[in-house]
Amino acid sequence: MQMPFPPFPATGSSWRTRPFHRQWLGEQANSLFDFFQHRSINPAGGFFDLDSLGRAIDSGNPVRQIHNTTRMVHCFSIGVLLGRPGCETIVDHGMTYLWNHHRDLEHGGYVWSLDSDGPKDDTKQAYGHAFVLLAASSAKVVGHPLADQLLSDISQVLEERFWEEQHGAVAEEFARDWSPLSSYRGQNSNMHLTEALMAAFEATGEKSYLDKAERIASLIIGRHAASLGYRVAEHFNADWTLDRDYRGYDVFRPYGTTPGHWLEWARLLLQLWVLGGKRHDWMPNAARELFRQSIELGWDRDKGGFFYALDWDDRPRLPQKLWWPCAEAIGAAAFLIEHGPSEFHEAWYRHLWGFVDRHLIDHERGGWHPELSEDLQPASSLFTGKPDLYHALQACLIPLFPATGSLTRVISQANG
Repeated sequence: MQMPFPPFPATGSSWRTRPFHRQWLGEQANSLFDFFQHRSINPAGGFFDLDSLGRAIDSGNPVRQIHNTTRMVHCFSIGVLLGRPGCETIVDHGMTYLWNHHRDLEHGGYVWSLDSDGPKDDTKQAYGHAFVLLAASSAKVVGHPLADQLLSDISQVLEERFWEEQHGAVAEEFARDWSPLSSYRGQNSNMHLTEALMAAFEATGEKSYLDKAERIASLIIGRHAASLGYRVAEHFNADWTLDRDYRGYDVFRPYGTTPGHWLEWARLLLQLWVLGGKRHDWMPNAARELFRQSIELGWDRDKGGFFYALDWDDRPRLPQKLWWPCAEAIGAAAFLIEHGPSEFHEAWYRHLWGFVDRHLIDHERGGWHPELSEDLQPASSLFTGKPDLYHALQACLIPLFPATGSLTRVISQANG
């Protein structure tokens, strides 16, 4: 099958090297910080979710989910490194809430969500714990006083409660008292743990983090995705055999495959390859194949945008176009361009930013639209308001720095 290709050839130097484009990216990142920085702080602790206008959703006593708390710590740690005033306050606010509220003093670990009265969902989720590790690692890079304690605690919890050495990956979910909730195993939580493990390795120099990241990548991509023509399977049984029939909550566990995760893995594999001293020859090729397949199967050739989820016959099952696959595609393209320049990846990098600028960036009210309908109109079947800074911010900043590590690491290195 012939690959779809953007209408304009990628002539001249890479956009990543052009001063105007670099300035534009910085302005977009700053605009995102502007939208989230002062509106998100909940004086009672944690952060508000924001509606499409940037107003707090349920400002009285909202539920705070752990992935939102941790991502704010990570993103505003990046802001500290960039030199944006006020970001230290956000990092401190988030770290304090993580340590004093999400952390379960009785049983250990970190509860998924809570409000001012206590836990709302007190389960212990691998996905959430992966982001605690990312937040702790990012906070350590900027020198937050709680970072070492948090990093030590979350590392111990992951090792003792989640990590399954026989498989080289983590289990998924437990009740508050650590009794198992299911035999489900998921790639999404392990993918984000790979991201966090690399950040922890960069922050500490401890090779055990990198070793775990490499084992997860070998299982999810080297074993399973490679056997499926570089489509990333999402759902597995306890022995890490594929569960093609699994149907869960569409936001976090949609049936079928999710092309956005193929793109996310493409970038993470190249980062892992570099951090590991470029020892694993299979990783760059896998990254290229994952990107190619995401375009081949996941991109809507008629209207544009990535379908959110495909069935096992590669047909759109959830045809919504979400913001984060485009953001991840931009980061993946930036890494691919640096480690193996090609007209294909450069053309797609430019085409993706054109799509984002036209359809996802809310030029009138700020932030990005998180969801578009199949015909590219703002929608809210899966997401409410503007729930996330993390994906869009990283898309703006990754192309500005060398494709050699986490943003916290490469920005720190750029600062000398």
